[in-house]
Amino acid sequence: MTRVRVVAPARPGRTPGSGRPPSTASAAREPGEDDAAHVYLRSLLRSQLRLALVVAVGFLLIAGTFSALLVWVPWLRGLSVLGVPFEWVLLGVGLFPVILLSAALYTRLAQRNEERYRDLTEER
Repeated sequence: MTRVRVVAPARPGRTPGSGRPPSTASAAREPGEDDAAHVYLRSLLRSQLRLALVVAVGFLLIAGTFSALLVWVPWLRGLSVLGVPFEWVLLGVGLFPVILLSAALYTRLAQRNEERYRDLTEER
């Protein structure tokens, strides 16, 4: 079997085989336009990173609280729900809504960040 290299069609302003955009000297841009775009993009990346960290820390705190609850309240270990140990129920069934809520929250807020970024870049 031979290897085949797949490439995208060349974009206007780029030389074939070059992954770099044209230099700023050859492109018709206003002074400061690259600076503003760079600031907007960095702002988006920072807000997405901050959001990811907040959601991850929140999820880990809730998951850790569930685990700590099982360690610090020993009588919960003796309980069972429909023959299933309570630890399994709490960590298995109780954690899935938290996972879904974290994913939905992150998705909604990440889309909001991206819409704000789009609004900022389209106004220029």
